[in-house]
Amino acid sequence: MLWSNQFREAIVLDSNEYDQQYSNYDCIVAVDAFTSITTDFINAFDDLHQYQSQTKDWLFGYLSYDLKNDIEVLKSKNFDGLQFPDLFFFQPKKLFLLKDNQVEILYLNFCADEIESDFEEILKIEISAFASLREINIQQRISKKNYLSKVTKMLNHIHLGDIYEANFCMEFYAENALIHPLETYQKLNAISEPPFATYFKNNKQFLICASPERYLKKESNKVISQPIKGTAKRVFDIEMDNWSKSELESNPKERSENIMIVDLVRNDLSKTATKGSVEVEELCGIYTFKQVHQMISTVVSKVEHTTSPTEIIKTTFPMGSMTGAPKISAMNIIENLEETKRGLYSGAVGYFTPNGDFDFNVVIRSILYNAQNNYLSFSVGSAITSLSIPENEYEECLLKAKAMFEVLT
Repeated sequence: MLWSNQFREAIVLDSNEYDQQYSNYDCIVAVDAFTSITTDFINAFDDLHQYQSQTKDWLFGYLSYDLKNDIEVLKSKNFDGLQFPDLFFFQPKKLFLLKDNQVEILYLNFCADEIESDFEEILKIEISAFASLREINIQQRISKKNYLSKVTKMLNHIHLGDIYEANFCMEFYAENALIHPLETYQKLNAISEPPFATYFKNNKQFLICASPERYLKKESNKVISQPIKGTAKRVFDIEMDNWSKSELESNPKERSENIMIVDLVRNDLSKTATKGSVEVEELCGIYTFKQVHQMISTVVSKVEHTTSPTEIIKTTFPMGSMTGAPKISAMNIIENLEETKRGLYSGAVGYFTPNGDFDFNVVIRSILYNAQNNYLSFSVGSAITSLSIPENEYEECLLKAKAMFEVLT
């Protein structure tokens, strides 16, 4: 990782060897853009389709939540302290694919003669302590009182029948923040050890991500979505921890959250699926991570080989777990009640393969940092349904923010 951080563009995708059904690699490292695409939301998916179909190579990058504005007649007018592009992908010159005890090394032809010298450089790297930086003053964009008021407004929309569920988020931020992004990632990953950890660098812009959630994966003609809805805290006492896990599994509010989003995902996947191929492989499975227990469902479909990868993404984006149902109405209400432009938070980061397969996570449990203006941001949210109690939703947000606070303070 230290070696990769010298490049202007770098990404590390780490599964932390989490036991999961649809994992291809334990870790991927890609660095140094040969080509790249940067754009705002206007015609973003058309531009990405053209770039991906012409390049036909490994591509790494992200899709911000605000690409919703390219898909539907929606706007994002809230405050944006990070100022990241809406979409960024790059074609790496150097790529390392790790699985079990093997590493596959893929360099573009013109720099293939650098493999040996790069390995010598990697072996010589000495891990040294990072210089300490001043304390970060983290502020809350929405006060607790204001949060409770906004969730009550969300519940009014639900009782009026405007929506069934919506994911409401709030931002924590720091101005004039100085951090070591790589060290911060290492700490966050050690605390959480999630299956979709990501360190992403685009010059002065950084994503430090400890996501447990897969957004969407394509393997040949199979598409897999694994939405998370339902969270319970871990407890040091084994008996109490098992109780927390069991309570999550049987909790009617958490199950209804998950099932509503499963229905939304089934509908999204059906837009590109071959007839009758959408299936729920697992409903409301309980998975344990270092910080929390989560309720995860797996929905799959089959697509024709002629269906473009970007079309599959466009017709399912943004992911239902971060929006709500019905999707467009939920996104409109979210925009009116939230006070920060989501940007890369609740978007997706991942990769395309040369044959058009892809794998993307959901950008949650993440710290975003712009080293140019020293603005740091992390957001958390929860699903609001008719069974929601505003105070409990606020506590769930604080639970999800715990790891980020621990790393930064």
